[in-house]
Amino acid sequence: MSVAETIEPLPPLVADAMVLIHFAKADRLDVLGTCLSSLSTTRIVAAEVDKYCAEYPSITSISDLEWLAILPQDTLEELLAFERWVQLLGSGEHDLGEASVFAAAEVHELVAITDDRDATRVGSKHGLEIHGTVWLLTRLHQRGKMTLPQICTLVDALRETGMRLPCTGGELPRWAEERRLL
Repeated sequence: MSVAETIEPLPPLVADAMVLIHFAKADRLDVLGTCLSSLSTTRIVAAEVDKYCAEYPSITSISDLEWLAILPQDTLEELLAFERWVQLLGSGEHDLGEASVFAAAEVHELVAITDDRDATRVGSKHGLEIHGTVWLLTRLHQRGKMTLPQICTLVDALRETGMRLPCTGGELPRWAEERRLL
């Protein structure tokens, strides 16, 4: 039995717009689709991402991705959670997407994936499990879904799209080891 076989599968995840946008800009949405068993986002995030579809070589609409579940967030519990997160995060366009992701994470017990440090601080303070793209990629590596060189190359490709990540691909092994992600 390999090390990857003894590690628990990833929990169900919900992604914010910036994660999806930058993977799309890097033409690497395939990584999310093939490596994750469960990924969702919200209707609000899907609408936000779709505004930029002309820039993506790989999709015409985020809703076209069969492997990505779009959560409608139309129950009373979901709407009340969304309202609470809007009050905590703000009501700007990007804040609404993050508020919807955090509401989904709270109501459906999902792990939120975002690289927004301020939103992460607020969400963590209020009990959510939140991680960034580098965490996600190191988890895929641990589970044998990607090699270390592949995730290092992907980190550089994402950074080239303007994604703000805490390290370059070359720095990733040391950076991740220091934080016990590898």
